[in-house]
Amino acid sequence: MSIVLPAPLRWIASPWRMLSGWLSRAPIDDPVDRHNAPMLQILLLLLASSPPLMWAYRGLATDIPWRPGETVSLALSLGISVFALFDLWLVRRGRFQGAVRLLMAVIAIAMLLSYLGSGFGANRFEQPIQAVWLIIAGLVIGRRALWLMYGWMVLAFAAGGVVDFGSAKNVDPAMSLIVDCSIAALIFLFIAIMVDRTVAALRESLQAATRRSDELVQVNKHLQAEISERERMQEQLIHSQKVEAVGRLASGVAHDFNHLLGLVLGYTARGKRADTDDEVQKALTGVESAARRATAVAQKLLNFSRQEITRTETFDVGAALREMRTMLRQLFDPAVEIVLDLPERPAAIHFDRAQFELMILNLAANAEHAMPEGGRFRIAVQQMDDTSTVAIDLHDTGHGMSEDVRARIFEPFFTTKPSGQGTGLGLVVTRDLIVSAGGSIEVDSSPGAGAAFRIRLPVPAVADLELAG
Repeated sequence: MSIVLPAPLRWIASPWRMLSGWLSRAPIDDPVDRHNAPMLQILLLLLASSPPLMWAYRGLATDIPWRPGETVSLALSLGISVFALFDLWLVRRGRFQGAVRLLMAVIAIAMLLSYLGSGFGANRFEQPIQAVWLIIAGLVIGRRALWLMYGWMVLAFAAGGVVDFGSAKNVDPAMSLIVDCSIAALIFLFIAIMVDRTVAALRESLQAATRRSDELVQVNKHLQAEISERERMQEQLIHSQKVEAVGRLASGVAHDFNHLLGLVLGYTARGKRADTDDEVQKALTGVESAARRATAVAQKLLNFSRQEITRTETFDVGAALREMRTMLRQLFDPAVEIVLDLPERPAAIHFDRAQFELMILNLAANAEHAMPEGGRFRIAVQQMDDTSTVAIDLHDTGHGMSEDVRARIFEPFFTTKPSGQGTGLGLVVTRDLIVSAGGSIEVDSSPGAGAAFRIRLPVPAVADLELAG
Protein backbone atom coordinates (compact mmCIF):
# COMPACT_ATOMS: atom_id res chain seq x y z
CA MET A 1 0.00 0.00 0.00
CA SER A 2 1.49 3.32 -1.03
CA ILE A 3 1.41 6.27 1.41
CA VAL A 4 0.50 9.67 0.05
CA LEU A 5 2.43 12.43 1.81
CA PRO A 6 0.92 15.85 2.44
CA ALA A 7 1.98 18.60 0.05
CA PRO A 8 4.51 20.27 2.46
CA LEU A 9 6.17 16.91 3.18
CA ARG A 10 6.32 16.09 -0.54
CA TRP A 11 7.98 19.48 -1.08
CA ILE A 12 10.63 18.51 1.49
CA ALA A 13 10.98 14.83 0.49
CA SER A 14 11.72 15.51 -3.17
CA PRO A 15 14.92 17.55 -2.58
CA TRP A 16 16.00 15.05 0.07
CA ARG A 17 15.65 12.16 -2.42
CA MET A 18 17.69 14.14 -4.94
CA LEU A 19 20.38 14.86 -2.32
CA SER A 20 20.55 11.27 -1.05
CA GLY A 21 20.79 10.02 -4.62
CA TRP A 22 23.62 12.43 -5.32
CA LEU A 23 25.46 11.39 -2.15
CA SER A 24 25.15 7.69 -3.05
CA ARG A 25 26.66 8.12 -6.51
CA ALA A 26 30.22 8.66 -5.30
CA PRO A 27 32.52 6.32 -7.34
CA ILE A 28 33.84 4.23 -4.43
CA ASP A 29 34.78 0.57 -4.98
CA ASP A 30 34.90 -0.75 -1.41
CA PRO A 31 31.33 -1.66 -0.30
CA VAL A 32 31.90 -0.62 3.34
CA ASP A 33 33.38 2.74 2.34
CA ARG A 34 30.57 3.23 -0.17
CA HIS A 35 28.07 2.65 2.63
CA ASN A 36 29.81 5.20 4.89
CA ALA A 37 30.35 7.80 2.16
CA PRO A 38 26.92 9.53 2.34
CA MET A 39 27.20 10.27 6.07
CA LEU A 40 30.77 11.54 5.72
CA GLN A 41 29.71 13.84 2.88
CA ILE A 42 26.89 15.24 5.04
CA LEU A 43 29.42 15.87 7.82
CA LEU A 44 31.77 17.64 5.40
CA LEU A 45 28.92 19.78 4.08
CA LEU A 46 28.07 20.80 7.64
CA LEU A 47 31.73 21.60 8.36
CA ALA A 48 31.89 23.67 5.18
CA SER A 49 28.68 25.64 5.80
CA SER A 50 28.37 25.96 9.60
CA PRO A 51 31.43 28.16 10.43
CA PRO A 52 30.69 30.84 7.80
CA LEU A 53 27.05 30.99 8.91
CA MET A 54 27.94 31.23 12.59
CA TRP A 55 30.59 33.92 12.04
CA ALA A 56 28.21 35.83 9.79
CA TYR A 57 25.66 35.75 12.59
CA ARG A 58 28.39 36.83 15.06
CA GLY A 59 29.47 39.80 12.99
CA LEU A 60 26.16 40.97 11.53
CA ALA A 61 23.39 40.03 13.94
CA THR A 62 24.99 40.75 17.36
CA ASP A 63 26.19 43.94 19.09
CA ILE A 64 29.07 42.23 20.92
CA PRO A 65 32.36 44.05 20.29
CA TRP A 66 35.09 42.20 18.42
CA ARG A 67 37.41 40.64 20.98
CA PRO A 68 41.15 40.01 20.77
CA GLY A 69 41.96 36.61 19.26
CA GLU A 70 38.66 36.27 17.37
CA THR A 71 40.35 37.12 14.09
CA VAL A 72 42.58 34.07 14.49
CA SER A 73 39.55 31.93 15.36
CA LEU A 74 37.71 33.29 12.30
CA ALA A 75 40.66 32.44 10.04
CA LEU A 76 40.92 28.95 11.56
CA SER A 77 37.17 28.30 11.17
CA LEU A 78 37.12 29.47 7.55
CA GLY A 79 40.21 27.38 6.88
CA ILE A 80 38.36 24.30 8.18
CA SER A 81 35.44 25.15 5.88
CA VAL A 82 37.74 25.38 2.87
CA PHE A 83 39.42 22.14 3.87
CA ALA A 84 35.99 20.44 4.23
CA LEU A 85 35.12 21.45 0.67
CA PHE A 86 38.43 20.04 -0.56
CA ASP A 87 37.82 16.82 1.38
CA LEU A 88 34.34 16.58 -0.17
CA TRP A 89 35.92 16.94 -3.60
CA LEU A 90 38.22 14.00 -2.81
CA VAL A 91 35.26 11.82 -1.80
CA ARG A 92 33.42 12.69 -5.01
CA ARG A 93 36.51 11.54 -6.92
CA GLY A 94 36.44 8.15 -5.19
CA ARG A 95 39.34 8.79 -2.81
CA PHE A 96 37.35 8.03 0.32
CA GLN A 97 40.08 6.67 2.60
CA GLY A 98 42.44 9.51 1.67
CA ALA A 99 39.74 12.06 2.44
CA VAL A 100 38.95 10.51 5.84
CA ARG A 101 42.60 10.28 6.87
CA LEU A 102 43.22 13.87 5.81
CA LEU A 103 40.15 14.98 7.76
CA MET A 104 41.34 13.19 10.91
CA ALA A 105 44.81 14.72 10.55
CA VAL A 106 43.43 18.26 10.21
CA ILE A 107 41.03 17.73 13.12
CA ALA A 108 43.88 16.42 15.29
CA ILE A 109 46.11 19.41 14.49
CA ALA A 110 43.25 21.86 15.06
CA MET A 111 42.43 20.16 18.36
CA LEU A 112 46.03 20.42 19.59
CA LEU A 113 46.24 24.09 18.54
CA SER A 114 42.94 24.80 20.30
CA TYR A 115 44.14 23.25 23.60
CA LEU A 116 47.49 25.04 23.32
CA GLY A 117 45.77 28.34 22.63
CA SER A 118 42.99 28.33 25.19
CA GLY A 119 43.79 25.52 27.64
CA PHE A 120 41.97 22.41 28.83
CA GLY A 121 39.11 24.13 30.63
CA ALA A 122 38.09 26.28 27.67
CA ASN A 123 37.71 23.14 25.50
CA ARG A 124 35.77 21.10 28.07
CA PHE A 125 32.42 21.67 26.34
CA GLU A 126 33.81 20.55 22.96
CA GLN A 127 34.86 17.13 24.25
CA PRO A 128 31.57 15.39 23.21
CA ILE A 129 32.27 16.47 19.62
CA GLN A 130 35.86 15.27 19.97
CA ALA A 131 34.51 11.85 20.97
CA VAL A 132 32.73 11.76 17.60
CA TRP A 133 36.08 12.11 15.80
CA LEU A 134 37.45 9.24 17.87
CA ILE A 135 34.52 7.03 16.87
CA ILE A 136 34.79 7.99 13.18
CA ALA A 137 38.51 7.18 13.19
CA GLY A 138 37.84 3.70 14.59
CA LEU A 139 34.80 2.79 12.51
CA VAL A 140 35.79 4.25 9.16
CA ILE A 141 39.62 3.91 9.10
CA GLY A 142 40.50 1.17 11.59
CA ARG A 143 42.00 0.28 14.96
CA ARG A 144 45.36 1.86 14.29
CA ALA A 145 43.77 5.22 13.46
CA LEU A 146 41.57 4.89 16.56
CA TRP A 147 44.49 4.56 18.94
CA LEU A 148 46.54 7.20 17.14
CA MET A 149 43.63 9.61 17.55
CA TYR A 150 43.24 8.66 21.20
CA GLY A 151 46.95 9.21 21.87
CA TRP A 152 46.77 12.58 20.12
CA MET A 153 43.77 13.54 22.26
CA VAL A 154 45.65 12.65 25.46
CA LEU A 155 48.53 14.79 24.20
CA ALA A 156 46.10 17.67 23.55
CA PHE A 157 44.58 17.24 27.03
CA ALA A 158 48.05 17.34 28.57
CA ALA A 159 48.99 20.43 26.53
CA GLY A 160 45.78 22.17 27.62
CA GLY A 161 46.43 21.15 31.23
CA VAL A 162 49.94 22.63 31.07
CA VAL A 163 48.49 25.90 29.72
CA ASP A 164 45.89 26.03 32.52
CA PHE A 165 48.51 24.98 35.12
CA GLY A 166 50.70 27.93 34.11
CA SER A 167 47.89 30.31 34.87
CA ALA A 168 46.93 28.68 38.19
CA LYS A 169 47.34 30.80 41.35
CA ASN A 170 47.64 28.06 43.94
CA VAL A 171 48.09 24.31 44.38
CA ASP A 172 44.43 23.30 44.77
CA PRO A 173 43.26 24.43 41.30
CA ALA A 174 46.35 22.78 39.81
CA MET A 175 45.56 19.42 41.47
CA SER A 176 41.93 19.72 40.41
CA LEU A 177 43.09 20.36 36.86
CA ILE A 178 45.25 17.23 36.88
CA VAL A 179 42.32 15.17 38.12
CA ASP A 180 40.02 16.61 35.43
CA CYS A 181 42.53 15.83 32.68
CA SER A 182 43.01 12.30 34.02
CA ILE A 183 39.26 11.68 34.21
CA ALA A 184 38.77 12.97 30.65
CA ALA A 185 41.59 10.74 29.41
CA LEU A 186 40.06 7.75 31.26
CA ILE A 187 36.59 8.42 29.81
CA PHE A 188 38.00 8.63 26.30
CA LEU A 189 39.96 5.43 27.00
CA PHE A 190 36.69 3.64 27.80
CA ILE A 191 35.21 4.99 24.57
CA ALA A 192 38.27 3.89 22.59
CA ILE A 193 38.16 0.39 24.09
CA MET A 194 34.44 0.01 23.27
CA VAL A 195 34.96 1.24 19.72
CA ASP A 196 38.02 -0.99 19.32
CA ARG A 197 36.20 -4.11 20.48
CA THR A 198 33.15 -3.27 18.36
CA VAL A 199 35.27 -2.62 15.27
CA ALA A 200 37.27 -5.80 15.86
CA ALA A 201 34.09 -7.88 16.19
CA LEU A 202 32.58 -6.31 13.08
CA ARG A 203 35.72 -6.78 11.02
CA GLU A 204 36.15 -10.37 12.21
CA SER A 205 32.54 -11.07 11.26
CA LEU A 206 33.11 -9.42 7.90
CA GLN A 207 36.28 -11.43 7.31
CA ALA A 208 34.51 -14.65 8.30
CA ALA A 209 31.63 -13.81 5.97
CA THR A 210 34.11 -12.98 3.20
CA ARG A 211 35.95 -16.26 3.72
CA ARG A 212 32.66 -18.12 3.75
CA SER A 213 31.62 -16.33 0.57
CA ASP A 214 34.92 -17.23 -1.09
CA GLU A 215 34.51 -20.85 0.01
CA LEU A 216 30.97 -20.90 -1.36
CA VAL A 217 32.23 -19.46 -4.64
CA GLN A 218 34.84 -22.22 -4.85
CA VAL A 219 32.29 -24.88 -3.94
CA ASN A 220 29.89 -23.44 -6.52
CA LYS A 221 32.62 -23.58 -9.18
CA HIS A 222 33.36 -27.17 -8.20
CA LEU A 223 29.66 -28.07 -8.38
CA GLN A 224 29.33 -26.33 -11.73
CA ALA A 225 32.26 -28.34 -13.01
CA GLU A 226 30.71 -31.57 -11.69
CA ILE A 227 27.33 -30.68 -13.20
CA SER A 228 28.95 -29.92 -16.55
CA GLU A 229 30.82 -33.22 -16.42
CA ARG A 230 27.65 -35.12 -15.51
CA GLU A 231 25.72 -33.38 -18.28
CA ARG A 232 28.49 -34.32 -20.72
CA MET A 233 28.41 -37.93 -19.55
CA GLN A 234 24.61 -37.93 -19.68
CA GLU A 235 24.67 -36.60 -23.22
CA GLN A 236 27.09 -39.37 -24.17
CA LEU A 237 24.85 -41.94 -22.47
CA ILE A 238 21.76 -40.58 -24.23
CA HIS A 239 23.63 -40.61 -27.53
CA SER A 240 24.67 -44.23 -27.00
CA GLN A 241 21.08 -45.11 -26.04
CA LYS A 242 19.82 -43.40 -29.17
CA VAL A 243 22.27 -45.36 -31.28
CA GLU A 244 21.14 -48.57 -29.61
CA ALA A 245 17.48 -47.58 -29.95
CA VAL A 246 17.88 -46.73 -33.63
CA GLY A 247 19.47 -50.12 -34.21
CA ARG A 248 16.68 -51.94 -32.42
CA LEU A 249 14.07 -49.79 -34.09
CA ALA A 250 15.51 -50.36 -37.55
CA SER A 251 15.70 -54.09 -36.92
CA GLY A 252 12.12 -54.31 -35.71
CA VAL A 253 10.72 -52.10 -38.45
CA ALA A 254 12.63 -54.03 -41.10
CA HIS A 255 11.21 -57.30 -39.77
CA ASP A 256 7.66 -55.93 -39.67
CA PHE A 257 7.82 -54.46 -43.14
CA ASN A 258 9.49 -57.56 -44.61
CA HIS A 259 6.71 -59.65 -43.16
CA LEU A 260 4.03 -57.30 -44.51
CA LEU A 261 5.66 -57.05 -47.92
CA GLY A 262 5.77 -60.83 -47.99
CA LEU A 263 2.02 -60.86 -47.33
CA VAL A 264 1.42 -58.31 -50.07
CA LEU A 265 3.45 -60.35 -52.54
CA GLY A 266 1.68 -63.55 -51.50
CA TYR A 267 -1.77 -62.02 -51.90
CA THR A 268 -0.71 -60.49 -55.23
CA ALA A 269 0.47 -63.87 -56.52
CA ARG A 270 -2.78 -65.46 -55.33
CA GLY A 271 -4.75 -62.78 -57.18
CA LYS A 272 -2.81 -63.43 -60.38
CA ARG A 273 -3.63 -67.14 -60.17
CA ALA A 274 -7.27 -66.55 -59.31
CA ASP A 275 -9.88 -67.86 -61.72
CA THR A 276 -12.91 -66.15 -60.24
CA ASP A 277 -13.78 -62.65 -59.17
CA ASP A 278 -14.43 -63.89 -55.67
CA GLU A 279 -10.86 -65.18 -55.32
CA VAL A 280 -9.49 -61.90 -56.71
CA GLN A 281 -11.58 -59.98 -54.18
CA LYS A 282 -10.20 -62.08 -51.33
CA ALA A 283 -6.64 -61.46 -52.56
CA LEU A 284 -7.24 -57.69 -52.72
CA THR A 285 -8.72 -57.80 -49.24
CA GLY A 286 -5.53 -59.47 -48.00
CA VAL A 287 -3.40 -56.82 -49.71
CA GLU A 288 -5.52 -54.10 -48.10
CA SER A 289 -5.15 -55.71 -44.68
CA ALA A 290 -1.38 -55.95 -45.05
CA ALA A 291 -1.24 -52.33 -46.20
CA ARG A 292 -3.27 -51.22 -43.18
CA ARG A 293 -0.88 -53.05 -40.87
CA ALA A 294 2.05 -51.38 -42.61
CA THR A 295 0.31 -48.05 -42.08
CA ALA A 296 -0.06 -48.90 -38.39
CA VAL A 297 3.70 -49.56 -38.14
CA ALA A 298 4.42 -46.21 -39.79
CA GLN A 299 1.93 -44.57 -37.41
CA LYS A 300 3.91 -45.98 -34.49
CA LEU A 301 7.03 -44.22 -35.70
CA LEU A 302 5.20 -40.97 -36.41
CA ASN A 303 3.58 -40.89 -33.00
CA PHE A 304 6.79 -41.77 -31.20
CA SER A 305 8.72 -38.96 -32.94
CA ARG A 306 5.80 -36.51 -32.51
CA GLN A 307 5.78 -35.68 -36.21
CA GLU A 308 2.14 -36.50 -36.83
CA ILE A 309 -0.47 -33.72 -36.97
CA THR A 310 -3.33 -34.57 -34.60
CA ARG A 311 -6.89 -34.07 -35.91
CA THR A 312 -9.31 -34.66 -33.06
CA GLU A 313 -13.03 -35.19 -33.61
CA THR A 314 -16.01 -36.41 -31.66
CA PHE A 315 -17.19 -39.90 -32.65
CA ASP A 316 -18.92 -42.97 -31.26
CA VAL A 317 -16.53 -45.62 -29.94
CA GLY A 318 -18.95 -48.43 -30.79
CA ALA A 319 -19.35 -47.33 -34.39
CA ALA A 320 -15.58 -47.00 -34.83
CA LEU A 321 -14.98 -50.51 -33.46
CA ARG A 322 -17.68 -52.00 -35.70
CA GLU A 323 -15.93 -50.51 -38.72
CA MET A 324 -12.66 -52.06 -37.52
CA ARG A 325 -14.12 -55.58 -37.22
CA THR A 326 -12.86 -56.66 -40.67
CA MET A 327 -9.40 -55.22 -39.99
CA LEU A 328 -9.22 -57.03 -36.66
CA ARG A 329 -10.32 -60.28 -38.29
CA GLN A 330 -7.51 -60.02 -40.81
CA LEU A 331 -5.02 -59.24 -38.02
CA PHE A 332 -5.78 -62.38 -35.96
CA ASP A 333 -5.31 -66.03 -36.77
CA PRO A 334 -8.58 -67.81 -37.69
CA ALA A 335 -8.21 -69.80 -34.45
CA VAL A 336 -8.79 -66.63 -32.44
CA GLU A 337 -12.38 -65.69 -31.61
CA ILE A 338 -13.09 -61.93 -31.72
CA VAL A 339 -15.92 -60.62 -29.51
CA LEU A 340 -17.14 -57.01 -29.58
CA ASP A 341 -19.38 -56.17 -26.62
CA LEU A 342 -20.65 -52.73 -27.62
CA PRO A 343 -23.45 -50.65 -26.07
CA GLU A 344 -26.59 -49.84 -28.02
CA ARG A 345 -26.44 -46.16 -27.05
CA PRO A 346 -23.61 -44.01 -28.49
CA ALA A 347 -20.50 -43.65 -26.31
CA ALA A 348 -18.83 -40.54 -27.67
CA ILE A 349 -15.20 -39.52 -27.15
CA HIS A 350 -13.11 -36.62 -28.49
CA PHE A 351 -10.09 -38.24 -30.10
CA ASP A 352 -8.11 -38.48 -33.30
CA ARG A 353 -9.84 -41.21 -35.33
CA ALA A 354 -6.65 -42.54 -36.91
CA GLN A 355 -4.86 -42.54 -33.56
CA PHE A 356 -7.77 -44.39 -31.98
CA GLU A 357 -7.52 -47.12 -34.63
CA LEU A 358 -3.75 -47.26 -34.12
CA MET A 359 -4.27 -47.64 -30.36
CA ILE A 360 -6.67 -50.55 -30.82
CA LEU A 361 -4.41 -52.20 -33.42
CA ASN A 362 -1.39 -51.91 -31.10
CA LEU A 363 -3.21 -53.69 -28.28
CA ALA A 364 -4.70 -56.22 -30.67
CA ALA A 365 -1.26 -56.97 -32.16
CA ASN A 366 0.07 -57.71 -28.67
CA ALA A 367 -2.91 -59.96 -27.99
CA GLU A 368 -2.35 -61.79 -31.30
CA HIS A 369 1.29 -62.37 -30.34
CA ALA A 370 0.21 -63.76 -26.94
CA MET A 371 -2.18 -66.34 -28.52
CA PRO A 372 -0.13 -68.24 -31.12
CA GLU A 373 -2.34 -71.33 -30.72
CA GLY A 374 -5.66 -69.48 -30.74
CA GLY A 375 -7.90 -68.10 -28.05
CA ARG A 376 -10.40 -65.34 -27.47
CA PHE A 377 -10.02 -61.55 -27.86
CA ARG A 378 -12.77 -59.42 -26.39
CA ILE A 379 -13.41 -55.66 -26.56
CA ALA A 380 -16.11 -54.24 -24.27
CA VAL A 381 -17.24 -50.61 -24.18
CA GLN A 382 -19.12 -49.19 -21.20
CA GLN A 383 -20.40 -45.73 -20.31
CA MET A 384 -19.57 -45.23 -16.64
CA ASP A 385 -22.33 -44.43 -14.18
CA ASP A 386 -21.20 -40.86 -13.68
CA THR A 387 -21.44 -40.40 -17.50
CA SER A 388 -18.12 -38.54 -17.48
CA THR A 389 -15.96 -41.45 -18.62
CA VAL A 390 -16.05 -44.11 -21.31
CA ALA A 391 -14.35 -47.40 -20.35
CA ILE A 392 -12.87 -49.60 -23.07
CA ASP A 393 -11.79 -53.07 -21.89
CA LEU A 394 -9.58 -55.28 -24.06
CA HIS A 395 -8.99 -58.84 -22.83
CA ASP A 396 -7.16 -61.81 -24.32
CA THR A 397 -6.72 -65.39 -23.17
CA GLY A 398 -3.01 -65.54 -24.00
CA HIS A 399 -0.05 -66.63 -21.90
CA GLY A 400 -0.16 -63.47 -19.74
CA MET A 401 2.69 -61.48 -18.22
CA SER A 402 4.91 -61.83 -15.19
CA GLU A 403 5.10 -59.03 -12.63
CA ASP A 404 8.49 -57.85 -13.94
CA VAL A 405 7.23 -57.69 -17.52
CA ARG A 406 4.02 -55.95 -16.48
CA ALA A 407 6.06 -53.27 -14.69
CA ARG A 408 8.03 -52.48 -17.86
CA ILE A 409 5.51 -52.76 -20.67
CA PHE A 410 5.24 -48.96 -21.06
CA GLU A 411 9.00 -48.45 -21.37
CA PRO A 412 10.19 -47.36 -24.84
CA PHE A 413 11.71 -50.21 -26.90
CA PHE A 414 10.89 -52.84 -24.29
CA THR A 415 9.54 -55.97 -25.95
CA THR A 416 9.27 -59.67 -25.17
CA LYS A 417 9.40 -60.61 -28.85
CA PRO A 418 12.52 -62.26 -30.26
CA SER A 419 15.36 -60.06 -31.48
CA GLY A 420 14.43 -58.32 -34.73
CA GLN A 421 10.68 -58.79 -34.20
CA GLY A 422 8.75 -55.76 -32.99
CA THR A 423 9.87 -52.27 -32.05
CA GLY A 424 8.67 -52.03 -28.46
CA LEU A 425 6.83 -48.81 -29.28
CA GLY A 426 3.22 -49.96 -29.50
CA LEU A 427 2.25 -49.68 -25.83
CA VAL A 428 4.35 -46.53 -25.35
CA VAL A 429 2.49 -44.79 -28.18
CA THR A 430 -0.84 -46.09 -26.87
CA ARG A 431 -0.22 -44.75 -23.37
CA ASP A 432 0.95 -41.37 -24.67
CA LEU A 433 -2.12 -40.99 -26.87
CA ILE A 434 -4.46 -41.82 -23.99
CA VAL A 435 -2.72 -39.55 -21.47
CA SER A 436 -2.58 -36.64 -23.93
CA ALA A 437 -6.36 -36.99 -24.34
CA GLY A 438 -6.87 -36.74 -20.57
CA GLY A 439 -7.48 -40.44 -20.04
CA SER A 440 -5.73 -43.35 -18.33
CA ILE A 441 -4.77 -46.96 -19.03
CA GLU A 442 -4.40 -49.84 -16.58
CA VAL A 443 -3.26 -53.43 -17.08
CA ASP A 444 -4.02 -56.60 -15.17
CA SER A 445 -2.19 -59.78 -16.07
CA SER A 446 -0.59 -62.85 -14.61
CA PRO A 447 1.14 -65.87 -16.18
CA GLY A 448 -1.37 -68.19 -17.83
CA ALA A 449 -4.35 -65.89 -17.16
CA GLY A 450 -4.14 -63.60 -20.21
CA ALA A 451 -3.99 -59.81 -20.13
CA ALA A 452 -6.70 -57.21 -19.57
CA PHE A 453 -6.26 -53.54 -20.51
CA ARG A 454 -8.77 -51.00 -19.26
CA ILE A 455 -8.80 -47.62 -20.98
CA ARG A 456 -10.71 -44.66 -19.55
CA LEU A 457 -11.35 -41.66 -21.78
CA PRO A 458 -13.28 -38.50 -20.82
CA VAL A 459 -16.67 -37.82 -22.36
CA PRO A 460 -16.63 -34.62 -24.48
CA ALA A 461 -18.63 -31.52 -23.62
CA VAL A 462 -22.36 -31.35 -24.33
CA ALA A 463 -21.80 -29.12 -27.35
CA ASP A 464 -19.44 -31.69 -28.83
CA LEU A 465 -21.94 -34.47 -28.21
CA GLU A 466 -24.66 -32.54 -30.00
CA LEU A 467 -22.25 -31.87 -32.85
CA ALA A 468 -21.45 -35.56 -33.07
CA GLY A 469 -25.13 -36.36 -33.15
